[in-house]
Amino acid sequence: MSGPPRAYLEHVAVRVRDIGWHIGFFEALFGWTVRQVDGDSASPRQVWIGGLQLMAAPAFDGAEGRVNHLGVRCENVEAAIAIARGFAGVTALEKGPNWLVLPEGLIVELLPASDAAVAAAVRIHPQM
Repeated sequence: MSGPPRAYLEHVAVRVRDIGWHIGFFEALFGWTVRQVDGDSASPRQVWIGGLQLMAAPAFDGAEGRVNHLGVRCENVEAAIAIARGFAGVTALEKGPNWLVLPEGLIVELLPASDAAVAAAVRIHPQM
């Protein structure tokens, strides 16, 4: 393989105080439907809706740090991890080597994707 593995941003994880309100908002505004629920569906810990992962954080009170992590689908997770390890200060979370912590705290979750999935995303968004 020459160059880095192709990839696309699959989701952004965001902490929200009122997860139910946010679900209703995105359903009404864009017609997005919840595609995955973590926890009780009446009071979920987190949901995936559209390109967002909403994480319930009722006590969250900060203007900074609302974004939790970026979920990136890539053709070759192992190759991407190897490239990331070449950058000073990049570490991994205990969850696994595909959870990269950048020096300023941003977390990137590398998720596997087939070549066809990445190619399809690139066709939709050719700037990737």
